[in-house]
Amino acid sequence: MSTTPNVPYRLEFSVEVPGSPEQVWQAIATAKGMSAWFLPTELEEREGGSLHFAMGPDMGSDGHVTGWEPPRRLVYEEDWAALMGKDPDALSPLTSEFLVEAQSGGTCVVRVTSSGFGTGADWESEFWEEMGTNWIPFFDNLRLYLSHFAGQEATQLEAAASHPGDGETVWSTLRDAFGLGDVGTTVALRDTTGTVEVVGERQALVRLTAPVPGMLSVFVFEEGDGKATVGLRAYLFSADAADYVRREESAWEVWLRELTVRAD
Repeated sequence: MSTTPNVPYRLEFSVEVPGSPEQVWQAIATAKGMSAWFLPTELEEREGGSLHFAMGPDMGSDGHVTGWEPPRRLVYEEDWAALMGKDPDALSPLTSEFLVEAQSGGTCVVRVTSSGFGTGADWESEFWEEMGTNWIPFFDNLRLYLSHFAGQEATQLEAAASHPGDGETVWSTLRDAFGLGDVGTTVALRDTTGTVEVVGERQALVRLTAPVPGMLSVFVFEEGDGKATVGLRAYLFSADAADYVRREESAWEVWLRELTVRAD
């Protein structure tokens, strides 16, 4: 018996960012722009164009653009069922809409709405709850990108490791090891120097000044079974960025792997 996707899900939020509507549009509606604060992105910049968000080795989300009104409105759909390995008849596409509204004083408000229909299964509500928790912090990246690096192309560095322990304990360990203080404090770790811009729940954002300018997001999420993943993702803006990633990405992974998590 087939199921009918008739249970609505919706996530809405807004963020104020510096820049003109045209600058904001370049950041949210181009492959170069989205890759500079979100995930590595492939995007055909037109209505009907295909898109792909890379989420890790052999994992990503595919979709296509359904609304394209520069510099004001972008809408795209993703194949939620394929991403989750679920019955395609049980889920509608996942639709995301970005609206850019100019404000006085050289800023814009970006209003984001994601919506879809499912069957009301437990995993669906968990997916939407995690989507909000995981996605909204990226918009701190967007604000920081438009404040300091607008229009620049990013080279990304990623590293992660799994540790036994609950998320709060592992986050406390990572925060202490990184020397993450309050907003405005300086971080100096390995050869990296920067300033803490945002501290959230089990995640923080640092604006890097050396050895390569950029943004560094550090985070922890629980895997279940008494384990948690520690991760970092850097967006680097410099002609030297690619060399830095080749030289340092594996060393950051080793550093994360060798963290000693305190037992409570």
